[in-house]
Amino acid sequence: MSILFIEHVQLAMPAGREAEARAFYAGVLGIPEVEKPDNLKARGGCWFEDGPVRVHLGVEPDFRPARKAHPAFTVENVAALERKIARAGYLAVRDEPLRGFDRFYAEDPFGNRLEFLQAI
Repeated sequence: MSILFIEHVQLAMPAGREAEARAFYAGVLGIPEVEKPDNLKARGGCWFEDGPVRVHLGVEPDFRPARKAHPAFTVENVAALERKIARAGYLAVRDEPLRGFDRFYAEDPFGNRLEFLQAI
């Protein structure tokens, strides 16, 4: 038995802030929202999926953002995305270099850490 791939990443969010999630994940990052299954809709949150990229945001009553643990996304043009995120008013910061990659970190509207990388 072996693990084949990650099916999706689940991040937490506070209740009632789905509009902010949509503005960032669909609006800024360009990951389309998909409808949650009927049996999960009452829980709140949003799902964003585009091919193999699947980010699910679930409501956590005692929400605290993930400041260290994070998903890392391979992107086509890391510099352009960094500018787009910053222009939209979200925090985007450079960190220590990682050999073979150009990268930066950003925070979603809830303070969850996200990493974006492009191979160089």
